[in-house]
Amino acid sequence: MNEHRAVAPLVIRKIKIILGAGVLFAGAGWLSGCARKNVSANTGPPPPMPVTVVEIQPTNVPVTGEWVGTLDGYVNAQIQPQASGYLIKQDYREGAQVSKGQVLFEIDPRPFQAALDQAEGQLNQAKGQVEQAQAQLGLAEINVNRDTPLAEAHAIARSTLDNDIQQKAQTQAAVESAKASVATAEAAVANARLNLGFTQVRSLITGVAGQATTQVGNLVNTQSVLTSVSQLDPIKAYFSISDSEYLSLTQRVRHGGGDLLKNAASVPLTLTLSNGEIYPRRGHIAFVDRQINSQTGAIRIAAVFPNPGNVLRPGEFGRVKAETEVRRNGLLIPQVAVQELQGMQQVYLAGADGKAHIATVTLGPQIGTNWLVEHGVSAGDKVITDNLQKLREGAPVAPHPGPPVAPTAQNVISAGK
Repeated sequence: MNEHRAVAPLVIRKIKIILGAGVLFAGAGWLSGCARKNVSANTGPPPPMPVTVVEIQPTNVPVTGEWVGTLDGYVNAQIQPQASGYLIKQDYREGAQVSKGQVLFEIDPRPFQAALDQAEGQLNQAKGQVEQAQAQLGLAEINVNRDTPLAEAHAIARSTLDNDIQQKAQTQAAVESAKASVATAEAAVANARLNLGFTQVRSLITGVAGQATTQVGNLVNTQSVLTSVSQLDPIKAYFSISDSEYLSLTQRVRHGGGDLLKNAASVPLTLTLSNGEIYPRRGHIAFVDRQINSQTGAIRIAAVFPNPGNVLRPGEFGRVKAETEVRRNGLLIPQVAVQELQGMQQVYLAGADGKAHIATVTLGPQIGTNWLVEHGVSAGDKVITDNLQKLREGAPVAPHPGPPVAPTAQNVISAGK
């Protein structure tokens, strides 16, 4: 009984604590609800988003094509000997400028000198036979001249004169045969002298000689390649363009009353080197291949660039650039204004109602830091260029103008590859 009296006050105190906590939580909830009501009462519609806009203006846009090109010599000559033998001397410095006709290598001339001496001996022998035959012909003519009046006077038999005449004819034939032998011997001498000259391997063109592929002491023949010589000023650059780009180039030149080759100056080419520098000299189209590659749909073109000092070398890569067309009344928008969503390009336009509106655009070639737009916007539209991630369709905006968009010679980059 006493135990129950002792427990009762403890239970009463716990009940009071629990009730007090409930009152506190209820009060806190009431205060929180009041605070939310006050915040909601003070919050209005968001202010317009400040954005930068660019007004689209039609302009003439030069569209430039850029293609990867490979440099090659204007003329490349493989130096091969026209005689067989041991290589005994190299007469040029590798990588140096050589002239047409300059001796680059020498082959052992002794066998060819011996052949020439033999041919000259045979020529002298043939000439001796001609002299001997001519002497016999002279004797035969004397006999005929002496016996002719005697035979007419019947002082000698007619058969004797006939023998003299026959002997003269045979001697004349011997003279002609000996002269033919002389001509043959002279041809053999000329051939032997030519072969002896082939032991000096000469450059066929003026240009830069490459590394020797055969060392002194090697046995070479007419199939051996000793080195190569390339004419480097001017130098060629080979590149391939698509058929549509080729047609654009052709149409542009035809408007000027010519073609790609006759009006080469109307399509000036620039060359960007592998280090990013622009080659200071302009080039022109040298020739266009006869057909388009059916597998790649491209046609090969050779451009020619001046190369004083042989700065450019075969095998280098560069980017050949040419203005393929001028797009009249083209519309340009900054690249930063374009967003891609599920394969579609979109831009935000600042409407006359003070709100942002999404427009899906079809882009053409990249022109510097801008895009040439084919469809989706019109002249006079105001394209938003910043705060794009914070915008949505119909969001209020406060536009302010940015710098205008216009193509320049510096920002025209590429229309193609």
